[in-house]
Amino acid sequence: MTQRLLAAAFVTATAFVTTPVFAGDAAKGEAVFKKCMACHMVGPDAKNKVGPILTGIVGSQIASVEGYKYGKSIVALGETGAVWSEEELFEWLADPKKYLRAKLDDKKAKSKMSFKLKKEDDRNDLIAYLATFSPKSEETEAAD
Repeated sequence: MTQRLLAAAFVTATAFVTTPVFAGDAAKGEAVFKKCMACHMVGPDAKNKVGPILTGIVGSQIASVEGYKYGKSIVALGETGAVWSEEELFEWLADPKKYLRAKLDDKKAKSKMSFKLKKEDDRNDLIAYLATFSPKSEETEAAD
């Protein structure tokens, strides 16, 4: 019985450690976004740069910013109807190339974005900041 309890405790603890918590701090995320500004813009006057604008990114279809020329791999993922949920952005920001290779099951998939945001807190904060530029979902509005 003790072994079962230890095993259950280990599984629970491991799940807790590896499961991202999407409750970032938008104010801190604004500071994190400074790392992104070389390639991206956000806000009402944003324009595509080296990377696409990020206004409205949370909840939008992947690779759907008008006027931006995406790479083949991310276009292929977008064509599946995949959406930039908080979970997807969290994975993407950690390692874009690894993310695409896993999602497309293609060891040769490439990403134009080479930047990696390794710290989980930074990713959560950045996503919270980007969400402030995205339309509220009907569920969120109903809760307000």
